[in-house]
Amino acid sequence: MELTDAHATRAKDRTRLGVVLVVTVIYFVAELIGGLFANSLALLTDAVHMLTDVVALCLGLLTLWISARPATPGKTYGYMRAEILGALFNGLFLWLLVGFIWFEAAQRIRNPPAVHGLTVITIALAGIAINSFSAWLTFGTTHDKRVGMAVRAVFVHVIADIVGSLGVLTAGALTYFIGWREADPAVSFLIGGLIIYGSWGLVREGVDVLMESVPANLNLDLLRNDLLAVRGTEEVHDLHVWCLASHQYALSAHAVVAPGADEDRVLSDMSLLLEHKFNIRHMTVQLERANRKEHEPEHF
Repeated sequence: MELTDAHATRAKDRTRLGVVLVVTVIYFVAELIGGLFANSLALLTDAVHMLTDVVALCLGLLTLWISARPATPGKTYGYMRAEILGALFNGLFLWLLVGFIWFEAAQRIRNPPAVHGLTVITIALAGIAINSFSAWLTFGTTHDKRVGMAVRAVFVHVIADIVGSLGVLTAGALTYFIGWREADPAVSFLIGGLIIYGSWGLVREGVDVLMESVPANLNLDLLRNDLLAVRGTEEVHDLHVWCLASHQYALSAHAVVAPGADEDRVLSDMSLLLEHKFNIRHMTVQLERANRKEHEPEHF
């Protein structure tokens, strides 16, 4: 029953992400064309911002697709890290785009060109409507534990899109109604900052996974103490926890068990603890007797 529910949840997640992806791509193209027509750097910058969402949505769909693929003898963990490599590459590429946008914005502030303010306003209003629809479609997923992380992450991106569209609307209104041309490049700086903020998490998580760092949301000292609290455990050493992919953790450790302790029960209790409390499903725990530990060489 749980497996059926998991498949049903993944199917719903794919449907949500698919619909949001379609409307996001359509609006991205509209902003790109509108930005070129209106000579608006703010619209072009927000189009790049929408591109970050297209990337995030594609990565989310890729994650759902990969999670359903079985492992192979040659790739026992499957292709989970393809998501990480893609996120890292796209995040760094977007930073380069933001650098170019900020350089162009600085040039335009010195010599602001004419901008079709009414076109900017129209496209920004459409963006607010489209992003509001996407937010409604994914609303509530932030509190539904059955919904995948990919959909909950998209909801956060959509909220940032609404803020970006409001910024573009403000720039268009200031340009159209009071003729303040500097508003367009000034808003570009703001949206560029949103892009950096939104993609920073992707880049940081990608680097952490490739460096096999301890997951940011996991307290290693707390985990060690909980393992030590398992009845029959005297010591835990050589403890390592790392990410296989986004939100998929692995652990290896040596545990010294007390004389007379039931090793099978200790291992079973540790496995249940790691899976249910820390969401660690890939684990290797080597059990040792206290007298055996005394004769082991020191680990440096």
